[in-house]
Formats: sequence, structure tokens, C-alpha cells
Amino acid sequence: MTTYRLRTPVEATLQDQAFWLQDTHSSAPSFEPLTERITADVAIVGGGLTGLWTAIRLRQTHPELSVVVLEASTCGSGASGRNGGQVHSWFERLDQLSAVVGDEEALRLARASAEAIDELRQLQEDRELDLGLRLDGWVWTASSRAQEGAWDEALARGAEVGEDSYSRLSASDLAARVGPSASYVGVVEERGGSLHPGRMMRSLARWADRLGVVIHEHTPVRSITDGARARLVTDRATVDADRVLVATNIWASSIPELRKRMFVVDSEVVATAPIPDRLDALGWRGGEAICDAQQQVLYYQRTSDGRVVFGRGSGRTLFRDRVTAAFNRRPEGAPLAVAELARVYPQLADAPIEYSWTGGIDCVPSHIPQIGRLRGARSVFYAYGWNGTALAQIPACSRIIAAMLAGDDDEWGRSRLIDQPDPATLPPEPIRWIGANVVRWAVVRKNRAEIRNRRPGWFVRALIRFMPSTSEH
Repeated sequence: MTTYRLRTPVEATLQDQAFWLQDTHSSAPSFEPLTERITADVAIVGGGLTGLWTAIRLRQTHPELSVVVLEASTCGSGASGRNGGQVHSWFERLDQLSAVVGDEEALRLARASAEAIDELRQLQEDRELDLGLRLDGWVWTASSRAQEGAWDEALARGAEVGEDSYSRLSASDLAARVGPSASYVGVVEERGGSLHPGRMMRSLARWADRLGVVIHEHTPVRSITDGARARLVTDRATVDADRVLVATNIWASSIPELRKRMFVVDSEVVATAPIPDRLDALGWRGGEAICDAQQQVLYYQRTSDGRVVFGRGSGRTLFRDRVTAAFNRRPEGAPLAVAELARVYPQLADAPIEYSWTGGIDCVPSHIPQIGRLRGARSVFYAYGWNGTALAQIPACSRIIAAMLAGDDDEWGRSRLIDQPDPATLPPEPIRWIGANVVRWAVVRKNRAEIRNRRPGWFVRALIRFMPSTSEH
């Protein structure tokens, strides 16, 4: 029998949590820590989007199964509650999906993600979930010549399969929707938009609880021992389960087999004070989710109370993926995000900043999530590698994960996302860390040149080829 040791996530203090989580702190449901030995058909490690959506799908399709979720902190306290709240389909990555699962399933998965957006809308209309969902469009923009046409491949692939998911936007079109800014051309996916991740995670946990999912917060899992029935050890109790899902986002790197296929980066996010009158004066009144096309992607939205939430990918990595409290909030990162906000919206350069936080991103070279069973294991499964694009993708893929855990022989259970053959691996330390920092140095300089419409030097361009691009929406 193999025992997998898990690192304990670093719990954030209230002031280091994302605006979304602080905004909903007083209304958060509370679930007691596990203090006694229990058994379950399925045990899920991680109470984020992957864990809760999978638990919900299992209870919807197999109500006879007992499902327990073990969360080290509080549900949604990781990447699920720390992102930019951007909702869009997988048609953006149709080519990357095709490279992993083939053209036919890639199209099915992209359509499933679009259907997931419809599902979110319906759940909000039925008051099953409180999401703060505003489907006013997902806007993909360029603010320099190097970023122009980043969407051309997505438009071309969509046209080939009869899916015209995007409409082109001129500078005047953009200004009419989100105010005049540095972005002067782009496309929009009208079905997309933005939501409030804090409200989403709080209500998702309540929904899972109503469906009969047993949730225990403040219950870090220290180890998982595989076998005909797996055993999970926590600080004060154990769980015996027929199947276990590791759904811990960046913390999945605790397991060596997964760590060699993934890398962890962070993203820096700030939120202004409410400034609705100033945003109205700009003509930025809706709930569009907006991003740009640089490698250190920018993503932002106007919240329903008139704040601007603005994030940037930092590309920063950690030696041996040793995640510390700095992955909750990195004070030196906030000025960089503020400077980019001022570049994109000079009119808001003096907007007061009330919140700043950092979000970790679990990335894989293929940009497509990894789902499967650990090599040689009987009972331990995994799902990770969302690359910062998950709010519609996880509700779709949770059907695949649930089918895998239940052993269903249907279109979801036969997905080629499960146990992908020969996934790309990354070099060992210290080569990985040194290489990542060299490439990050080059990316920073490339972006600085390109936003000024200058061409980066040949050495910088050469180094960039070694970087897998990432985003967090």
C-alpha cells in the first residue's frame, strides 16, 4: 500500500483574504471540523470549486453514494475565492483541447462549458445559487500592436465548426461598453460575463449541504493511504473511503507524481473603493469581464457596488512549490497591479485601493486540466491544472470527474481527459526554479517593450519560447 503525504495549506488571516471573501465573511456558512472516525463511499480533499461541484454531481447522479468533503480551511478560501470572477466558455482554447482529446470531444467540451454558463444563469434565476452573475459579455482586448489578433485562432477554429462565439470590437465599441481605455481593439463573447466568487462559493457550499454532502472545514488531511478502501488521516480523526479525490489546486503538488507535471504561479489583484459615479462618467456601467492579451495577462471587472477589481499575472514561482503566507497577500505586488490599472485607465490613477491579495494558479504545460487515477493506485484520483480558467469549465468537467469516481460507462466516464497518455513533465529542482525565473525575467522585459509598441531584443525573444503561457480569469 502507498501512503501519500499532503502539505497543509497556509490559512489566510481575514485581512489577507480576497475582497470577495471578506465581503461575504459575515454570511459564510460554517461546517464543523471532523473529530471522529467516519466512512464514506467518496472522500474529496478540498472544498473549492472542483471539490464542491464534483460532490454535487455525485449526489445528483448517484444519490445512493455517501460523499464527504474535507477542507483544510474554509470552503473557497483557495483559488476558488481569490480569482477575478471571469466567466467564459472553452471556445477560447479549442485548439489546445483538440491537441489533448481530439477535435470531436474538444467541441463537445467547449459546448459543455457554454451550457455550464446557461446552468449558472438558471441556478441564479431559480435562487438555488447566489452568484452575483452578470452575463454582460467577456471582452478580450489588445492595448498594443503585439497583442492584436491574439483571438484570430479561436475565431478561425470556431468558424470551422460552426460556432461563432465572438464578435469583433473596435475602439469605439469598447469605449461604449467599458469606457475609454488603453485597449483599442478586441472581441467579445456575449454569453460570458462576471460573478462574485465569494457569493458563489458560500452558496455552492450551502447547496452541497442541502444535497446531503457532508462537509468538514478546518480539517486538513495529513496523509492518504491507498488500498481496496483508502484511509485519510486528519489531525483528530480518520476517514475510510472507497474512492478519494485530491482536489486541492496548487496543493496537489504535495504528491510527487502530480508535481512533476505542474507548476505553481501567482496572480496579484487589487480592488478599489466604490467609485460608481466615476465609472458611470466613463461609460463603464455593466458587468463585463475584461482581459488583455499580454503574457502577464490583465483581467478586471466593475463590481455591482461600483468597485474595480483588477488583477495581473505575475509569473512568479516558488522553489519546490513551497507555498507560504506570501501566496495569500504580497504587499509588494499591489503597486504593480495599481500601475497597470493606471496605464489601462489613466482616469482612475488616483482611485483609492481598499483591498489587495494574491491568488495561486495550478498550471500544466498543455493548459488543459489533468484528471485521472494516481499511477498504481486502487482508490486515489486527482483533478488539477485549471490554468486559471475554471468558473464555467469546472461545472462542465465535474461531470467527468464524478463519472470517473462512480465508474460510469457513459460519454463523461469515457472522456479522453481521464488518464491522459504521457502528459508533459517538467524538469526537477533546482533546474525548474532557475529556468522559471530566467524566463520570467524575459517576460517582464518583453511586456514592458510591447506595451510601448517596441520590439523586445533577440535574447528576450529566445528565452520566451521556453515559457508555457498562463492566465487567471
